Amino acid sequence: MIDEDFECEVCKQQVNALGYTARNHCPYCLSSKHLDNNPGDRASICHGTLTPIAIESGKKQNYKIVYVCKSCGVIKKNKMARDDNMELVIQIMSKPQKYK
Repeated sequence: MIDEDFECEVCKQQVNALGYTARNHCPYCLSSKHLDNNPGDRASICHGTLTPIAIESGKKQNYKIVYVCKSCGVIKKNKMARDDNMELVIQIMSKPQKYK
């Protein structure tokens, strides 16, 4: 598990480590980076920007952010964090993009 501070490459905000699990996206703009093939492996050679396109409900009322990679088109999903920008989450939920 890698939980560390970083600067978001999209919105340039300084993002602090989450503390209770690995931080895998920016809580401000919800963007992520395509670093993993499988969670935590850091094996992806793409390193493209993962753009949030939808929110889906998961098990135990957990929600996941659905992403599409701007570089390779892969669809990825990340669990939402407690400090995610809820206004942006609601905006994405109201106009989700279709995905496979």
